[in-house]
Amino acid sequence: MTDPAVPPRFDAMIIAGGRGMRLGGVSKPDLVVGGRPLLDLALEAVAGAACVAVVGGPQRDRVRWTVEDPPGSGPAAALAAGMAELARDREPSPLTVVLGVDTPLAGEAVPPLVAAASATRGAWVVDEEGCPQFLLAAYPTASLAPRCAANLADASLRRLVGDLPMTAVGDSRGLSRDLDTPDDQRYWKERMG
Repeated sequence: MTDPAVPPRFDAMIIAGGRGMRLGGVSKPDLVVGGRPLLDLALEAVAGAACVAVVGGPQRDRVRWTVEDPPGSGPAAALAAGMAELARDREPSPLTVVLGVDTPLAGEAVPPLVAAASATRGAWVVDEEGCPQFLLAAYPTASLAPRCAANLADASLRRLVGDLPMTAVGDSRGLSRDLDTPDDQRYWKERMG
Protein backbone atom coordinates (compact mmCIF):
# COMPACT_ATOMS: atom_id res chain seq x y z
CA MET A 1 0.00 0.00 0.00
CA THR A 2 1.29 3.47 -0.88
CA ASP A 3 1.51 6.29 1.61
CA PRO A 4 -0.87 9.10 0.52
CA ALA A 5 1.49 11.66 2.09
CA VAL A 6 4.26 10.64 -0.34
CA PRO A 7 3.72 11.99 -3.85
CA PRO A 8 3.83 9.34 -6.57
CA ARG A 9 6.97 8.96 -8.66
CA PHE A 10 6.67 10.77 -11.98
CA ASP A 11 8.64 11.62 -15.09
CA ALA A 12 8.11 14.85 -16.98
CA MET A 13 8.37 16.20 -20.47
CA ILE A 14 8.32 19.79 -21.58
CA ILE A 15 7.07 20.47 -25.09
CA ALA A 16 9.33 23.36 -26.08
CA GLY A 17 9.33 23.33 -29.87
CA GLY A 18 7.04 25.22 -32.17
CA ARG A 19 7.70 28.23 -34.30
CA GLY A 20 6.13 30.99 -32.17
CA MET A 21 4.55 32.45 -35.32
CA ARG A 22 1.98 34.58 -33.45
CA LEU A 23 4.91 36.16 -31.60
CA GLY A 24 6.85 36.97 -34.76
CA GLY A 25 8.83 33.73 -34.82
CA VAL A 26 10.61 34.19 -31.48
CA SER A 27 11.81 31.23 -29.45
CA LYS A 28 9.16 30.85 -26.74
CA PRO A 29 11.41 28.81 -24.43
CA ASP A 30 13.80 31.78 -24.33
CA LEU A 31 11.12 34.42 -23.62
CA VAL A 32 11.66 36.00 -20.20
CA VAL A 33 8.72 36.17 -17.78
CA GLY A 34 9.24 37.31 -14.21
CA GLY A 35 12.96 37.63 -14.87
CA ARG A 36 13.41 34.01 -16.05
CA PRO A 37 13.21 32.20 -19.38
CA LEU A 38 10.03 30.18 -19.85
CA LEU A 39 12.04 26.97 -20.19
CA ASP A 40 13.66 27.53 -16.79
CA LEU A 41 10.23 28.14 -15.21
CA ALA A 42 8.97 24.87 -16.74
CA LEU A 43 12.01 22.96 -15.51
CA GLU A 44 11.48 24.35 -12.02
CA ALA A 45 7.82 23.25 -12.19
CA VAL A 46 8.92 19.61 -12.61
CA ALA A 47 11.90 19.69 -10.27
CA GLY A 48 10.54 16.66 -8.39
CA ALA A 49 10.50 14.43 -11.48
CA ALA A 50 12.58 11.25 -11.62
CA CYS A 51 13.56 12.08 -15.22
CA VAL A 52 12.86 15.09 -17.45
CA ALA A 53 12.88 15.31 -21.24
CA VAL A 54 12.70 18.58 -23.15
CA VAL A 55 11.28 18.20 -26.65
CA GLY A 56 12.54 20.87 -29.03
CA GLY A 57 13.82 24.27 -28.04
CA PRO A 58 17.18 24.85 -26.36
CA GLN A 59 19.05 22.16 -24.47
CA ARG A 60 19.81 22.36 -20.76
CA ASP A 61 22.24 20.46 -18.55
CA ARG A 62 20.99 17.53 -16.46
CA VAL A 63 17.85 16.90 -18.54
CA ARG A 64 17.30 14.79 -21.62
CA TRP A 65 16.62 16.45 -24.95
CA THR A 66 14.94 15.24 -28.12
CA VAL A 67 12.93 16.51 -31.07
CA GLU A 68 9.93 15.12 -32.91
CA ASP A 69 10.46 13.36 -36.23
CA PRO A 70 10.19 15.14 -38.54
CA PRO A 71 10.93 18.39 -36.68
CA GLY A 72 7.96 20.72 -36.61
CA SER A 73 5.40 17.94 -37.09
CA GLY A 74 3.25 19.03 -34.17
CA PRO A 75 2.62 18.53 -30.47
CA ALA A 76 1.34 14.93 -30.71
CA ALA A 77 4.55 13.89 -32.47
CA ALA A 78 6.51 15.88 -29.87
CA LEU A 79 4.73 14.01 -27.08
CA ALA A 80 5.63 10.69 -28.74
CA ALA A 81 9.29 11.76 -29.03
CA GLY A 82 9.30 12.72 -25.36
CA MET A 83 7.82 9.38 -24.32
CA ALA A 84 10.46 7.53 -26.33
CA GLU A 85 13.23 9.57 -24.73
CA LEU A 86 11.90 9.02 -21.20
CA ALA A 87 11.86 5.24 -21.85
CA ARG A 88 15.30 5.12 -23.47
CA ASP A 89 17.64 3.01 -21.29
CA ARG A 90 15.43 3.18 -18.18
CA GLU A 91 12.14 2.03 -16.69
CA PRO A 92 9.66 4.94 -16.93
CA SER A 93 7.77 6.18 -13.87
CA PRO A 94 4.07 5.31 -13.50
CA LEU A 95 3.03 8.92 -14.24
CA THR A 96 4.23 11.30 -16.93
CA VAL A 97 3.66 15.02 -16.40
CA VAL A 98 3.40 16.90 -19.69
CA LEU A 99 3.84 20.68 -19.84
CA GLY A 100 3.84 23.19 -22.64
CA VAL A 101 6.85 25.47 -22.19
CA ASP A 102 4.62 28.54 -22.55
CA THR A 103 2.64 28.11 -19.31
CA PRO A 104 4.41 30.38 -16.78
CA LEU A 105 2.45 29.20 -13.71
CA ALA A 106 2.72 25.47 -14.40
CA GLY A 107 4.69 25.10 -11.16
CA GLU A 108 1.52 25.79 -9.18
CA ALA A 109 -0.44 23.23 -11.19
CA VAL A 110 1.97 20.28 -11.05
CA PRO A 111 1.51 19.29 -7.36
CA PRO A 112 -2.31 19.05 -7.56
CA LEU A 113 -2.07 17.22 -10.90
CA VAL A 114 0.31 14.62 -9.49
CA ALA A 115 -1.83 14.26 -6.36
CA ALA A 116 -5.02 13.76 -8.41
CA ALA A 117 -3.51 11.26 -10.86
CA SER A 118 -2.88 7.54 -10.46
CA ALA A 119 -1.31 4.77 -12.51
CA THR A 120 -4.73 4.10 -14.10
CA ARG A 121 -6.37 7.53 -14.21
CA GLY A 122 -4.61 10.74 -15.16
CA ALA A 123 -5.40 14.36 -14.35
CA TRP A 124 -5.40 17.51 -16.40
CA VAL A 125 -6.13 21.13 -15.71
CA VAL A 126 -9.51 22.26 -17.01
CA ASP A 127 -9.70 26.00 -17.68
CA GLU A 128 -12.58 28.28 -16.73
CA GLU A 129 -14.28 27.60 -20.09
CA GLY A 130 -14.28 23.85 -19.33
CA CYS A 131 -11.53 22.97 -21.83
CA PRO A 132 -9.02 20.30 -20.79
CA GLN A 133 -5.42 21.40 -21.11
CA PHE A 134 -3.60 18.51 -22.79
CA LEU A 135 -0.22 20.18 -22.17
CA LEU A 136 -0.83 20.73 -18.46
CA ALA A 137 -1.50 17.18 -17.34
CA ALA A 138 -0.27 14.07 -15.54
CA TYR A 139 -0.88 10.96 -17.64
CA PRO A 140 -0.66 7.30 -16.63
CA THR A 141 2.45 6.17 -18.50
CA ALA A 142 0.99 2.73 -19.22
CA SER A 143 -1.98 4.34 -21.01
CA LEU A 144 -0.01 7.02 -22.86
CA ALA A 145 3.01 5.04 -24.08
CA PRO A 146 1.14 2.65 -26.44
CA ARG A 147 -0.68 5.56 -28.07
CA CYS A 148 2.65 7.24 -28.76
CA ALA A 149 4.01 4.22 -30.62
CA ALA A 150 2.07 5.07 -33.81
CA ASN A 151 3.10 7.55 -36.49
CA LEU A 152 1.77 10.83 -35.11
CA ALA A 153 3.06 13.35 -37.63
CA ASP A 154 0.41 16.07 -37.91
CA ALA A 155 -1.94 14.25 -35.48
CA SER A 156 -3.85 16.31 -32.94
CA LEU A 157 -3.37 16.06 -29.19
CA ARG A 158 -7.14 15.73 -28.83
CA ARG A 159 -7.09 12.61 -31.01
CA LEU A 160 -4.13 11.21 -29.09
CA VAL A 161 -5.28 11.76 -25.48
CA GLY A 162 -8.81 13.18 -25.56
CA ASP A 163 -10.53 9.91 -24.64
CA LEU A 164 -8.22 8.87 -21.78
CA PRO A 165 -9.87 8.58 -18.34
CA MET A 166 -8.80 11.78 -16.61
CA THR A 167 -9.64 13.68 -13.45
CA ALA A 168 -10.36 17.38 -13.95
CA VAL A 169 -8.33 19.80 -11.84
CA GLY A 170 -10.10 23.15 -11.88
CA ASP A 171 -8.27 26.33 -12.77
CA SER A 172 -9.78 29.33 -11.03
CA ARG A 173 -6.46 31.21 -10.86
CA GLY A 174 -5.48 31.22 -14.54
CA LEU A 175 -2.68 28.68 -14.10
CA SER A 176 -3.32 27.29 -17.59
CA ARG A 177 -3.06 30.62 -19.37
CA ASP A 178 -0.23 30.34 -21.85
CA LEU A 179 1.86 32.80 -23.82
CA ASP A 180 1.02 32.72 -27.53
CA THR A 181 0.47 36.31 -28.62
CA PRO A 182 1.78 39.84 -27.94
CA ASP A 183 -1.31 40.42 -25.75
CA ASP A 184 -0.37 37.35 -23.69
CA GLN A 185 3.17 38.66 -23.41
CA ARG A 186 1.87 41.98 -22.02
CA TYR A 187 -0.44 40.14 -19.60
CA TRP A 188 2.41 38.03 -18.20
CA LYS A 189 4.74 41.01 -17.96
CA GLU A 190 2.13 42.80 -15.82
CA ARG A 191 1.30 39.71 -13.74
CA MET A 192 4.84 38.50 -13.05
CA GLY A 193 7.00 41.54 -13.74
